[in-house]
Amino acid sequence: MKAAAHRIAVIADTHGRLPEGLVSLLREADEIWHLGDFCNLDTLAACRAIGRPFLAVLGNNDCGLDLPETLDLERGGKRFHLVHIPPRRLPPCDVMLYGHTHVPRDEMVEGCRVLNPGTVGKPNKGAPASWAWLEIGARGAVRWTVNRL
Repeated sequence: MKAAAHRIAVIADTHGRLPEGLVSLLREADEIWHLGDFCNLDTLAACRAIGRPFLAVLGNNDCGLDLPETLDLERGGKRFHLVHIPPRRLPPCDVMLYGHTHVPRDEMVEGCRVLNPGTVGKPNKGAPASWAWLEIGARGAVRWTVNRL
């Protein structure tokens, strides 16, 4: 029997907005990762209240929130680096996830997969509001699916 993938809902740049339709989808996740710019304590509290394991990093608009600037995690044998603003040099990891630009991204850079789910709260640059599923399957296979809101 095939083992189920570990499903991580990845959101970023909520900017004070967390639509109820998205909240119901996030409840299906094994984990939720937020890549910064909650913009207020209420949005952070609402994300935590979803009731799924929750990890987040500090965004450039998150003054006063007690969150780390980066997180380094391992899931399925892969090393993940979470940050809000992408660094100039890639950190040592298999997958880097970031927010800030509000534009979805999925590409390989110097052997590292670089992912951005887009923005929940402030679409710009022609990209619609979006979030993503990160699925980690058997032997560390990574699947990334961006979803429009």
